[in-house]
Amino acid sequence: MLNIPIILGSTRRGRQSVKVARFVHQRMRAAGVDTELLDLAEYDFPIMEERLSKRDDPPPRLQEFAAKVQAADAICIVSPEYNNGYPGVLKNALDYLWPEYQRKPFGIATVSAGGFGGLYALGGLRQVVIGLGAFSIPASFPVSRVQESFNQDGSPADPSLQKRADRFIAELVWFAEAIQAKRASAK
Repeated sequence: MLNIPIILGSTRRGRQSVKVARFVHQRMRAAGVDTELLDLAEYDFPIMEERLSKRDDPPPRLQEFAAKVQAADAICIVSPEYNNGYPGVLKNALDYLWPEYQRKPFGIATVSAGGFGGLYALGGLRQVVIGLGAFSIPASFPVSRVQESFNQDGSPADPSLQKRADRFIAELVWFAEAIQAKRASAK
């Protein structure tokens, strides 16, 4: 069974991206993926002074976060778009690690209150993922008008969201399995 954690990249009060993260989490479980939500609001990392690998005094829970990323076959990020970019708290958390990301596929879901679904954040995050030594899968899962896209119970208001999420997850799973097979054949 593949292990693909979801990094929720916002700690803002009243954040809407948590709806999308929970929805993706539920869809991944339905697809048979071992997944968990890594909510940055629960980790509360301080501003990075140095990568984990160069510290002998890591912030609380950073080693736990790093171990979960290291054990992952792929990573999914759910991020809102704030001011045409992704949240600083997400970049801060990503920057703490380096070898844990190497050659891992990343799926990126972005969220916006407007009509473009966080495409600026998506483009920026794809560049960051490359800089981390990983790669972003071609598929993405942008969610526009997030405040209207989900019902109070967390279900999508538009049934097409489920189909789009399932296609996004299927591609992330495909890449994770392909990398896993390549690693196994290289041994």
